[in-house]
Amino acid sequence: MRSGRLAARAFKILTTGQWTAWQSSGHFAGASIDLADGFIHLSAAEQVEGTLARHFAGQSGLVLVEVDLTGLGEAVKWEPSRDDAFFPHVYAPIPMSAVLSAKPINRGDDNPTKISG
Repeated sequence: MRSGRLAARAFKILTTGQWTAWQSSGHFAGASIDLADGFIHLSAAEQVEGTLARHFAGQSGLVLVEVDLTGLGEAVKWEPSRDDAFFPHVYAPIPMSAVLSAKPINRGDDNPTKISG
């Protein structure tokens, strides 16, 4: 398995409203926690389940957005966070053109955040 530091894609968990706003505006500047911290929090594929459990417990109406990091250049920084694991943080708005896919998170599934690839 590749190290998260080398990942060319990452994931953002959003509410349906946040995803709709991203689609409407053509870019995502961040959720309230992102704006407070000064960067957009993303997760590598292997970190999505932990992020979902820790920060979105009990919430429904969530969307998992897959983001292509390659076009974001130096705005992406892999920095230590939860359990000293490196997470992708984006220090600029993310354009809609960087979105590879978006799908609803279905908590009834055996693996609600199964990521292909």
